[in-house]
Amino acid sequence: MENTSGTSGKSDTSDASENKPKNDQSSPSKTQSNKTESLPGPMDVLRGARAQLAELTGMEAESVSSFERMEDDGWMLRIEVLELARVPDTMSLLASYEVTLDAYGALTGYRRVRRYERGRADRS
Repeated sequence: MENTSGTSGKSDTSDASENKPKNDQSSPSKTQSNKTESLPGPMDVLRGARAQLAELTGMEAESVSSFERMEDDGWMLRIEVLELARVPDTMSLLASYEVTLDAYGALTGYRRVRRYERGRADRS
């Protein structure tokens, strides 16, 4: 019985010492994989773009009507924003904003591309 407890004590010590070098050796690979994993996914980009545009313009985003990844790994979105609330709601003024973001989801630019009443459909 003393050998068993002594053996388990040795194996516990050896297991602990074996784990430390493994963790130290795997740290650089974790750092490298974190660089790739640090890029936000599409939903994170979408949520961040809405929040950033609202902070810059002071207007809340109603919806995202277009969302695409660009060749430079950036993003381009078209976000519909309520610019002027009116009664009845169908007379409220909305605007489409084209928003560009870098690969990490930081807003790099925006511009209003269209302004329209909520109750009016496009004539396409």
